[in-house]
Amino acid sequence: MRGFGWQELLVILAIAALLFGGKKIPEVAKGLGEGIKNFKNALKSEDKTPEQAEEKKQA
Repeated sequence: MRGFGWQELLVILAIAALLFGGKKIPEVAKGLGEGIKNFKNALKSEDKTPEQAEEKKQA
């Protein structure tokens, strides 16, 4: 499976602009970024035991 080229990205961005409008795109991108960040944090915390995670929250 190959990656996206600049032409594919341009088409995706054009479709997103039509669907969401120019003002909503930054909000959608921010939400997507926060979702990815939360997902990565969840994967990192999965390696720790529940006791370690609770100790970190209390500190």
